[in-house]
Amino acid sequence: MNTLIRKWLAVGLWVLASATLHAETPGKDTVSLVVVGDIMLEDGPIQAMRRGRDPFAGFAKLFREADIRVGNLECVVATVGSPEDDKPNVFRVPPSTLNYLKRHFDAVGVANNHSGDYGPQAFAQMLGFLKAAGLGVYGGGMNLTEAHTPWIVERKGLRVAFLGYDEFQPRSFEADTDRPGVAWSEDAQVVRDIQAARNRWKADVVIPIMHWGWEDPVSNARQRQLARVMIDAGADAVIGGHPHQVQDTQRYKGKPVFYSLGNFVFDGFSDPVNNRGWALRMELDKTGVRKVEVHLAQIGKGGLPRDAGIIDPYKP
Repeated sequence: MNTLIRKWLAVGLWVLASATLHAETPGKDTVSLVVVGDIMLEDGPIQAMRRGRDPFAGFAKLFREADIRVGNLECVVATVGSPEDDKPNVFRVPPSTLNYLKRHFDAVGVANNHSGDYGPQAFAQMLGFLKAAGLGVYGGGMNLTEAHTPWIVERKGLRVAFLGYDEFQPRSFEADTDRPGVAWSEDAQVVRDIQAARNRWKADVVIPIMHWGWEDPVSNARQRQLARVMIDAGADAVIGGHPHQVQDTQRYKGKPVFYSLGNFVFDGFSDPVNNRGWALRMELDKTGVRKVEVHLAQIGKGGLPRDAGIIDPYKP
């Protein structure tokens, strides 16, 4: 048995244990959170929406039964702007797509390498569209301060803070003091943001969501290092995306780290590994994450997922 397989089996045992350890405690006194991976609404998804089909319908029940629902919005929602020069893949969809997104989500992350595909003007317009739709935003803003300000949501008296960071080029999408854009993950700033979420914003639970790593099944050294920094600073869980496939998971100081949830709604991939993702359902209380369930998102024709049920993600 090689080292990678031993690692994944060990982690798999932890996932199963974490899913059952506190099975008797979550319920009316906990807050349920669903987090999904990359949502790209061009191509097949927007074609489905134009035919009146909800691209999130396969997970409607999971979303409906959760107190908080978030995901990474990997495209620009805008009608203005010009494609970035020399960028091979750029994604933009009209604001009508938000009619479906707002049915199922409370907030979206915009800290990724496609939010700036059509420039700062389009990014700023997207922020306005999201606000008008009643959707919260984390990981970006009209300036540097807003981009590093957490989205705070309160459910059942529990205050949960979400922070988002991009770590994949181009860095030209980063917000500045006078320019809209995404939050970039400088370690010292991330630590300050997490501490501010606790001390200034009075959050009981803090969850940073990352856009990082390479398109590999296993996290790299930088991902693991930054995850430790964030948890040392006070994060209750770390969740990532960008590699377009699921990556490994670990537990650090009792806190879960999911390095990549993979794709969720995303057209254009032919390999099976890119058409499977994870939807996390977590139970939260003031001590942090009490329980984790992993739902398999099986992505079908046109980039639309269905809920294939609760799984042991490390079982061959």
